[in-house]
Amino acid sequence: MKKKTIWDLQRMSADEFKQADKLPVVLVLDNVRSLSNVGAMLRTADAFSVEKVLLCGVTGTPPSVEIHKTALGAEDSVDWVHCDSTPEAVDALKHAGYRLCVLEQVEGSVLLNRFEAESGQKYAIVVGHEVNGVDQAVVDRADVCLEIPQFGTKHSLNVSVSAGIALWQIVSRLI
Repeated sequence: MKKKTIWDLQRMSADEFKQADKLPVVLVLDNVRSLSNVGAMLRTADAFSVEKVLLCGVTGTPPSVEIHKTALGAEDSVDWVHCDSTPEAVDALKHAGYRLCVLEQVEGSVLLNRFEAESGQKYAIVVGHEVNGVDQAVVDRADVCLEIPQFGTKHSLNVSVSAGIALWQIVSRLI
């Protein structure tokens, strides 16, 4: 097998991507402190063609050399906006008809592999701070809390890895 070149992949330009139809998914970053994680999630949002990314609270925003290192230009292709308050941002999304899916380990959470995304439904996926997770005020607003099954000794995954897993699980059901 021969590896594909960047030209073999025939990807859109950033401008073409901005104009293209997107999946009905918004990624919400609640107080994510690592700029590398922000960049990685912007890149993942590009890969899965999400509508936009909300960078909330203390979450860093482009332009940033540190974000660019992992975003590799996705900060220019993905629509993003900074919101001072995550609770206000998710309230607006819920009002606009998004189902609020918080990625967090809570009592009564639904295992991600058992969650059935429905065609025609809009989704907002919320991920949180690297140590403290999603703020309780946001968890309280959730329509569903999703948990990634894990089998090792660690109790969590890196937030950008978790976001990628959750996005793939939901997007794969919508395409």
